[in-house]
Amino acid sequence: MRFIIFIIFFISFNTTFSQTAPPADPLFDVRPKAGTINFYAKDSVIITADTYFLENVPPTVLLCHQAGFSRGEYIDTAKKLNDLGFSCMAIDQRSGKEVNGIINQTVIDANSKIKNVGYSGAKQDLEAAIDYLYENNGNQPIILVGSSYSASLALWIGSENDKIKAVAAFSPGEYLKNLDLAETISPLSIPVFVTSSKRETAPVEKLLRNVKPQYLTHFKPKVKGIHGSRVLWDTTMGHENYWKAFKTFLNENR
Repeated sequence: MRFIIFIIFFISFNTTFSQTAPPADPLFDVRPKAGTINFYAKDSVIITADTYFLENVPPTVLLCHQAGFSRGEYIDTAKKLNDLGFSCMAIDQRSGKEVNGIINQTVIDANSKIKNVGYSGAKQDLEAAIDYLYENNGNQPIILVGSSYSASLALWIGSENDKIKAVAAFSPGEYLKNLDLAETISPLSIPVFVTSSKRETAPVEKLLRNVKPQYLTHFKPKVKGIHGSRVLWDTTMGHENYWKAFKTFLNENR
């Protein structure tokens, strides 16, 4: 009899506990959906990308690497963006090589097809990735992040593409052949965040001279810094201040 009473009590207690426990709310399920995907540029080059998508959070940030690198430039940065509540994607462009153990696959495909692997030629890689995120974001504009030559491409694209709502450019410069970037980006009318190493501050300021001040946020470091988005890496002295400025900009342009 005592055993039967115990069983009844256990079942009753367990049922009560289950009923009082709050149900899972999908709106608060923010586990990352990490993976590697492929899609095509308009000239048939296959673009490889790593996705850092959060559950129920539309992807809004596109991450583009610097010269000689790959999507591996953003392994840690993308995770920190996830922590801030942003779904993002990092791509391989057709101009690059390898970083953090990640080999640039887009370069391999572009070379096999004898396609343009120059800096300007990579513009179509960014544009294809923009279209991909835009379509997966309910046709809403995204934030475009560039590093070194891709920062220049990001500014260029941001000046002409209405699928971009804000640009973050790390160490942009006049890297694109047969193009006066400073003049080309003068029509920019969206929020722009720009920063660089300390020694690059003056050239970057000159590059952005035609951008209207109301659209421009220029973080000028007091420390040495480094070229490109590596200023956000934990190994870069002063990365905390770079992140503080970058986070403020991102939160203002969600």
